[in-house]
Amino acid sequence: MKRRDFERLVDQVLESLPEWVLEQVENLEVVVEDWPSEEQDPTGDGLLGLYEGVSLLDRGNDYWGVLPDTIYIFRGPHLRMGLKKDELRAEIRKTVLHELAHHLGIDDRRLTELGWD
Repeated sequence: MKRRDFERLVDQVLESLPEWVLEQVENLEVVVEDWPSEEQDPTGDGLLGLYEGVSLLDRGNDYWGVLPDTIYIFRGPHLRMGLKKDELRAEIRKTVLHELAHHLGIDDRRLTELGWD
């Protein structure tokens, strides 16, 4: 899948989010990269996505004037899974929602409880 098509799928996921979720998103950008850097994935596990920033839950009164948090969605590891287009779309959606949940302050334990892992 070409990068442009992959980015379009990520955009579609973001556009389909409910309004109440979009209203919560603050100071965040979503970026598609081909592969995680060695620093982002030191064990080489093939991360599908990564949230870097300060979750909304952890932001205090002194949170201002900072660069946006970033959600990275990694194209290469997704494509390496060899999924059909509909399955790939579902996996991208799952990854975006997982990383967005971290932005909202939901940790991995809670994501597992919710079935979002």
